[in-house]
Parts: sequence; structure tokens; C-alpha cells
Amino acid sequence: MGSTRAIAAFLRGSPPAAFLVAAAVAFASPPAELVKGSVDDPKGAGVVSSGVVLPAIPPVSGNRKSPVASWGKPLPFPILIADRRNNRLIEVTPDKRIVWEFPTPNLTVYSGNEDVNFSEDGRLLAVSEEDNYDVHIVDYEKREITWTYGVPEKKGSAPGYLNYPDDAHLLSDGKFLTADIRNCRVLIIDPKANAIATQWGKPGDCRHDPPSRLAYPNGATPLENGDILVSEIRDAWITRITREGKVVWSVKAPGIRYPSDAFPTVDGRHVIVADFWKPGRVVIFDPATRKVLWQYDVRQGEAMLDHPSLARELPGTGTSSWPTTCAIAWW
Repeated sequence: MGSTRAIAAFLRGSPPAAFLVAAAVAFASPPAELVKGSVDDPKGAGVVSSGVVLPAIPPVSGNRKSPVASWGKPLPFPILIADRRNNRLIEVTPDKRIVWEFPTPNLTVYSGNEDVNFSEDGRLLAVSEEDNYDVHIVDYEKREITWTYGVPEKKGSAPGYLNYPDDAHLLSDGKFLTADIRNCRVLIIDPKANAIATQWGKPGDCRHDPPSRLAYPNGATPLENGDILVSEIRDAWITRITREGKVVWSVKAPGIRYPSDAFPTVDGRHVIVADFWKPGRVVIFDPATRKVLWQYDVRQGEAMLDHPSLARELPGTGTSSWPTTCAIAWW
């Protein structure tokens, strides 16, 4: 997938955000002081469109908690791809047909889309753009940007500004969740009020002391009960925080140098996280004991991972033993 970041989602016959695949530009997410390298041109290839004739959008069925698989094993769902340097979103079926597309309407406002996830009802898309310093809501059926937070091309920490926002999720109450990496905070933003409803961490104070301080958070994943799983780059901390701001647990991911987007396993008991490094690895561990339960850790050759940015189990694969099938992608 080159320098794209792909996140599996659903056609309208299938619901959002149950199966994820990702591959990120190696120097897109980390703060400059932690990693050497340069970010690719955020405008990439400019305005790109496949030019294919798209089918009509099918009606919504199912929801995030009750997926309706429209394809067989091992890939039961279409994949929504944040095609970062082509500045577009595309949805691709398992037989590799493009069936939905959202090319940028304006390269200043929309470029370098990095993360994308459906809302619970499958009608809206949450999009983050790290190196354009903004996040968006896109209406799936209208193919329109309906909301933006952050000032495109201008980083900052004042109200209305972001600095490398990573992750994008629409919560069940309609609020927008993102990890504002270089401002060292996680934000829950109310699109209706266009204002921050909840902030954990603070700009300029990048230490691990959740929820009041966070050390470069690059992952904020909503859990089924409403809690948020936060990943911090510095020292590989993974923390579970309630919406009210109570820390349920906070542990260092075992053997991980640079945690990228921690997720719960399908059974909700454990954590799966990718190590954004070379050679990279993927670890499933028990947060209560920090015991590694499963890992992918190839040190050389073609099977070695190079900056894996996301790993997540596939739902509904029918696997009879744990762990279930795991989707891993890398830069």
C-alpha cells in the first residue's frame, strides 16, 4: 500500500470500523524530537481520482456492534482506504473494485488524510490529517465535508488549533475523538458547539501523568463501554481512561519501543499493539500482568515488519482458537 494508510470499514450493506488495516508514512506520526527524518510533501500528488463509474450507494444495514458481513472468509468486509498522498478516500471490495470515492475538494482544506473511521450508524466519516493540522467529518452519502476543526496548514495550541492530530473517531454521542500528538493531549470535541468538551493532557507539558499530562499521545481508541484506550509514544505507555477522566489502568507495553494505535482484542480482555519501528513487531498482552500472550517478531528477511502502524484482529472469521486472524500492515 506504499505510503497510504488504510482502515477497513464497511459498505452500506455492512457496518463501520470492525476490521482494520493500516500502513503509515514512517515519519508522519512521531514528534520531531523523538525521531529523525522528514515528512513527505503533504500535498502529495494533488487532486487524484480513479475516474471509475461508481455504483449507487446501497442502503445502510447493521451497525458497528452487529456487523453484517457481505463477503466470505477471510475478508468479509470491504475496505475503506485513506489514500494519504493521493488526498482521497476510496472504498475497495475484496475483489478489488473501487465502489466509493471522495477526492479532495480543496488541497488547502483537505490534504494528507491519515486516519478514517465510520460513525456508529455508518453515515459519517471521521478523518484526521496530521501534517495539515486539522480533522474533518465527511458525509458518506453526500461526499461532502460537513465539519472541520483545526486551521489547515497552521499548527498551534490556541482554541481552534491542532498540532499533528492522529486518530479520528466519532463517538456514540456524536462527539469527535482525536489524539493531538505534539500538543500532548487527547481531545473530545463537540462538533455542534465547535468546542473542546474534554481535554486530557496539556500543550507544553509532555509527561506521563494521565489524565492531566500525556507524553505525545498518538492513539485514542474508543472501547465498547465508552472508555478510551490512549497510547503514548514516550516510554510506550498504554492507558485506559473512562469518559469521566478516571484511569482504570496504565502500563508500559512490554517490549514495545514506539506504540502505534493500541486496540482491544475481540474478546475485550487483552491489548494488541504494533511497534512502529524497524524491525517492527506486533504484541498481544494482558494489561493486568503485562504478560505477552502472542507476538509477531521477525528480525530479518521479507517477513520482517518495517514500521507497522496498526494491527487488529478480524471479526467474524470463525477462527476456533485464540488468537483470531490478525490484520497487520506496514510502511
